Amino acid sequence: MDKKKVILGAAIVSFSVMLSSFGFYFHQVVYAPNFLYERQPKPLVIPTGSDFKYVQDELGRGKYLDDYISFSFLAKMMSYDEHVKPGLYLMEPGMSNMEAIRLLRSGQQTPVNVTFNNVRLVVPDLTEKITKNLEMTEEDFEAVLRNDSLIEANGFDSLTIVSMFIPNTYQVYWNTTPLALFMKMKKEYDKFWSVERLSKADSIGLNPKQISVLASIVQAETIMSDERPVVAGLYLNRLRRGIPLQADPTLVFAAQDFEIKRVLTKHTLIESPYNTYKYTGLPPGPINMPSISSLDAVLNYKEHRYIYMCAKEDFSGYHNFATNLKDHNSNALRYQRALNKAGLYR
Repeated sequence: MDKKKVILGAAIVSFSVMLSSFGFYFHQVVYAPNFLYERQPKPLVIPTGSDFKYVQDELGRGKYLDDYISFSFLAKMMSYDEHVKPGLYLMEPGMSNMEAIRLLRSGQQTPVNVTFNNVRLVVPDLTEKITKNLEMTEEDFEAVLRNDSLIEANGFDSLTIVSMFIPNTYQVYWNTTPLALFMKMKKEYDKFWSVERLSKADSIGLNPKQISVLASIVQAETIMSDERPVVAGLYLNRLRRGIPLQADPTLVFAAQDFEIKRVLTKHTLIESPYNTYKYTGLPPGPINMPSISSLDAVLNYKEHRYIYMCAKEDFSGYHNFATNLKDHNSNALRYQRALNKAGLYR
């Protein structure tokens, strides 16, 4: 056999083997599962401003990859190293390099839940809860909440802005900006105040912000959701008759002492627009962030003739209601005796 032909044949065979091996390796690099870990997806967080080196390091620290080199090789071939996008991505177990890189390059993040409730003060209560799962800091969002021009442009002021936030769970992207989050909450507020709810508010004679103020008082007065429509009806009776609300929770807010367990005469003398013993009508803003159930309790208040209420002496959380001062004083005396017996003097 011709020696040249033998050498050529061997070269062709070697090249075929190499090509086949390279093809197999390339197929493995691109399509084989490389995110090999437990069954649960793992979040990958890429902060704003991060480069490819950060992504590489994070994948290494989090032990996402079975073959670190193959991922980096394909990422550079696909120019992902030049197109890193920040955010939170949920990396599924069994993902191939190709699937992972396409996801990261697309910027298609996994939304995170933002939940807030039981908020008394916008700062620090709301800022802490609303930024808990986000890239922004409490200070970042606080700066937006203190932007008077922005707040006023959206129909609120520093005393009423708390009413723009409807307590619930919302989905946003991890790296959403403070301004984008603020505007999303405004959009959710507008969505909450549907035509039906606006119509009910109008029939009561209050606007949405005033409904929020009253709902915050109702919420502070009773933890019993089934009692809130009754309490709402009582305060509406007082508003319509021009009687001061005399709501004890407003005095606690005016005093800014949320440890007060027993409202005393001295508290009724506090000089504050939130002192509903001194001033008739609603205070200038909510005293907490009313829940959806509290807002709806006002919108769907119960009609009755009560104008007085006092906590029940059994400390059940419910109240005794009265249509006249005589009955109310009797209810109040029983409650005061119960407080004294329990040793609650402040």
